[in-house]
Amino acid sequence: MGTSSSELVVPFLGAIQAAFSVLLTIFYGVLTAQFNLLSVDAAKEVSKTSVRMFLPALLIYKIGSELHQGTALRYVPILLWAIIYNLVSMALGIVATRTLKLPNWVTPALAFNNTTSLPLLLIQSLEQAGILDAILTEGDSTSSAVSRAESYFLINSMVSNSLTFALGPRLLRPSDEDAPNKAKESEDESDGEDEDAENGAHENPEQALGNVIDEETSLLPARAVRKANRAGRAGYKEGSRRWEQLPPWTQQTLDVLYSFANAPLIGAVVGAVIGLVPPLHRLFFNKSDQGGYLNAWLTTSIQNIGELFASLQIIVVGVKLSLSLRKMKRGEASGDMSWTSVAFITVVRFFLWPLISIPVIWALASKTSVLDADPILWFTMMLMPTGPPAMLLVALADVNGNSEVEKMAIAKFLTISYAITPLICFAVVGSLKASQAAM
Repeated sequence: MGTSSSELVVPFLGAIQAAFSVLLTIFYGVLTAQFNLLSVDAAKEVSKTSVRMFLPALLIYKIGSELHQGTALRYVPILLWAIIYNLVSMALGIVATRTLKLPNWVTPALAFNNTTSLPLLLIQSLEQAGILDAILTEGDSTSSAVSRAESYFLINSMVSNSLTFALGPRLLRPSDEDAPNKAKESEDESDGEDEDAENGAHENPEQALGNVIDEETSLLPARAVRKANRAGRAGYKEGSRRWEQLPPWTQQTLDVLYSFANAPLIGAVVGAVIGLVPPLHRLFFNKSDQGGYLNAWLTTSIQNIGELFASLQIIVVGVKLSLSLRKMKRGEASGDMSWTSVAFITVVRFFLWPLISIPVIWALASKTSVLDADPILWFTMMLMPTGPPAMLLVALADVNGNSEVEKMAIAKFLTISYAITPLICFAVVGSLKASQAAM
């Protein structure tokens, strides 16, 4: 049976709405910078705050509300699928960067797609267009299906974000061999400062404090400050001594594990604990008259700050783009755009991955019992590897300390990527038809 034009046009219009929502938000970021409402430095702080505070809050709320003992097994295939496609994308990016001589940022751009803001906006647009009704099971509602879809995407987002901030810096800095030397220099400087502090402890307290008084000076008495400093130095030295006693392989293992301990992962773990422990789930998400004593104030506040994440992160991209456009106008370096990189990432993310994910998930859904009998689950898993690079690439470049030229090149690349986001309509249509066929 052929596909009618309406079956293509309606999802296409939904994808266009989602894409234009993102593009308009980027444009608002440009206006914010043009009217000097937000500086580049302030945008950097906003970006870090979004990743380290607002995104964990969003994960706590969404995962905690949807995940419980009856649905826990439903999320296991999502975790495995997210790890597999992210690692495959990463490997493909590394190979392509080395063989095609592409910029370093191409690898994380190809490895990590937008798993939060765009999917959530897309699902909302598809809900308004009535497209999801085609894959609802008997007794299911659109609002319930959308809520599940959001939680599925956020579980995928948790995996992607963890890999982004654990492995992203290594991908952005392939020649990072100098880092240990820099760390050693920093450690030497720190030791020197400690020695100076210890020597200064024997000076006149008023004289010593007078040299360092500023807005960050502790209001505690000098004696208490010195005791706290000594305790801190003693704890640091004891920890360093015990660390040096560990075998090299243990140090490397712990270092890798620690790199995964980022704010989004912690937020997801907290949300999972709240969801899987019935008393906690009741406290956080039941109505107040049904034992949800934390719902009206604590849960609502977490939800409020979590919903700030997607739009603020995209505003930051607009600010970066504005600075890039200003430098272009002045004839300064504004980040060279590699059109080969744009073409390669577009083909992989919008065409290659849908050609892989749709038949794989269809086969798992129709031929095996690995996946839960939820067409919304199948639909979201088919779409997970599809779409433009993650907006977190900007935050990663900020946290990683990349040059302004690289950051502006990334901002321009992301803008181009989101300008062609309507291409995702083909993956949406294919996923819908495949999910219907597997029902």
